[in-house]
Amino acid sequence: MKKRFWRIMVAAVFFTVAKVNNLNIEWLNTVLYLISYTIAGGDIIVQAFKNIARGKVFDENFLMTIATVGAILISEYAEGIAVMLFFQVGELFQDYGVNKSRKSIANLMNIRPEFATVKRGEELITMDPDEVKVGDIIVIKAGERVPLDAIVIEGNSMVDTSALTGESIPRTVEAGNEILSGCINVNGVITAEVTKEYEESTVSKILDLVENASSRKSHSERFITRFAKYYTPVVVTLAALLAIVPPLVISGETYSDWIYRALSFLVVSCPCALVLSVPLTFFNGIGGASKKGILVKGSNYLEALAKTEVIVFDKTGTLTKGVFNVQEINSDGISQEELLELTAYAESYSNHPISKSILRAYGKEIDHNKVIDVEEISGHGVSATVGGKEILAGNAKLMKKMNITFTDVESIGTVVHVAVDEKYVGYILIADEIKDDSAQAIKEIKATNVKQTVMLTGDRKNVAEDVASQLNLDKVYAQLLPVDKVEKVEELLLQKSEKGKLAFVGDGINDAPVLARADIGIAMGGLGSDAAIEAADIVLMTDEPSKIVTAMKVAKKTLRISNENIVFAIGIKVAVLILSAIGVTTMWAAIFADVGVTILAVLNSFRALNVKSV
Repeated sequence: MKKRFWRIMVAAVFFTVAKVNNLNIEWLNTVLYLISYTIAGGDIIVQAFKNIARGKVFDENFLMTIATVGAILISEYAEGIAVMLFFQVGELFQDYGVNKSRKSIANLMNIRPEFATVKRGEELITMDPDEVKVGDIIVIKAGERVPLDAIVIEGNSMVDTSALTGESIPRTVEAGNEILSGCINVNGVITAEVTKEYEESTVSKILDLVENASSRKSHSERFITRFAKYYTPVVVTLAALLAIVPPLVISGETYSDWIYRALSFLVVSCPCALVLSVPLTFFNGIGGASKKGILVKGSNYLEALAKTEVIVFDKTGTLTKGVFNVQEINSDGISQEELLELTAYAESYSNHPISKSILRAYGKEIDHNKVIDVEEISGHGVSATVGGKEILAGNAKLMKKMNITFTDVESIGTVVHVAVDEKYVGYILIADEIKDDSAQAIKEIKATNVKQTVMLTGDRKNVAEDVASQLNLDKVYAQLLPVDKVEKVEELLLQKSEKGKLAFVGDGINDAPVLARADIGIAMGGLGSDAAIEAADIVLMTDEPSKIVTAMKVAKKTLRISNENIVFAIGIKVAVLILSAIGVTTMWAAIFADVGVTILAVLNSFRALNVKSV
């Protein structure tokens, strides 16, 4: 970029000296002009011949070479050199545009860890992250980047996840918490056990995703590629005819006038504005999304998201927190504290999420010596003897199976009925919670002209309908197995328009089949989820539904800017092409139609980098 800048400056000096030369020495002016032209356009001419040798004839280098050499041959030195100088200025802006749009991607690429400090006995060894194995113990000091996915076993600290998630507030981690590669340890010293090798780590998968994003082109980019392929040979042919035919058939016309028009025609015809600005716009869109913690695997997915008509949501972990908490304790004949304690002891050997939520609500240490004869009754609950008392804890089916009279409850959530020595003593209500920003996210999504919002879940119908009602979703389908979700998505795909798209949003863990089947698969809370990064087309690095709205805004703005550039560039070029052909405009207008339009289109594409979060 610096080299191009200084080439332009030196060429401009020779050009200026030639223009203001008061000695009126023609041969000296010519030499100065030719020196200026060689400095400004030498690399363009060389590249044009190299491309011709490779069979790539009709590109911008060829057009600029033909147009400017032709101008020199008919003694239009100033305009020929000006064309080349302004073309180089346009290239300089292009370089600047690409470099600027790469910065957000480059910032993300900086998450790559340079080393890992491995603890071997009492010794600390600095190693390449690639060489560290699962189970190794690593030490991360304050200010260092977490090299691999791991579980904290000692110490506590704050970790900065902004490079991965876009979140500005650091997270607190302590023993038992997962830490992800690419994050920065802010203050304390952490000792952690590696859970994934580098190739399988979060940072490695994200880097691979970003590096390959540009290979998946949008429809607009493919259109521009095809357009340029046929457009350029056509305009070269038209320019040749424009230079040769009119002087032959129109009396009094000179070749020099029509060659000049043809050269102006060639300058205008250069498709730089389109070939550069459209891909650059999508590249900027992907870069802008990455700053918000949204990873897009290709511009084709960004374009598809902008055309989304139907959004289908998973429930648990997507619209709800996926963490079950005790909402009510209703006792009968014993205190609430005793009911919770007996249930916690009975559930203490189970790994079921419901059992964990009860233990979390109890919040005290369990004396396992008090618990014997534990039995998990599949699909029903558990039975155990606690302190000499026989405890039954489970659903209504368990109470019926054991012939225990109980109070049937119609509450929204999971009801754990409890009996002590075959006598009913009450129930505990456990429910998932809707995420704080889910309702606002759905409202904002509907405001983007999405026609349908649908929720698919394996949960019970009354629970699903309650969540759908609170969030104002259009449709809800409950009690679905993974294969049923795919079938429902198939049905919904038939309901959208031909050009419309269907997006599925899931947590990426058990929704891989549906993520793959939808037009756009969006993985919610992709941090640390292999399935999310592998199966989805777009990965939201936090579990906030509002990120979906931000992603859609990025997509729509990017597509809008791309279309603006296409219409603007083609409109200006067609107008100036016609005016050049009939001799109304000069080569200076042609320069604006090429370089000026390119610069304006590039500057316009920068807007895709900046989209406000919801």
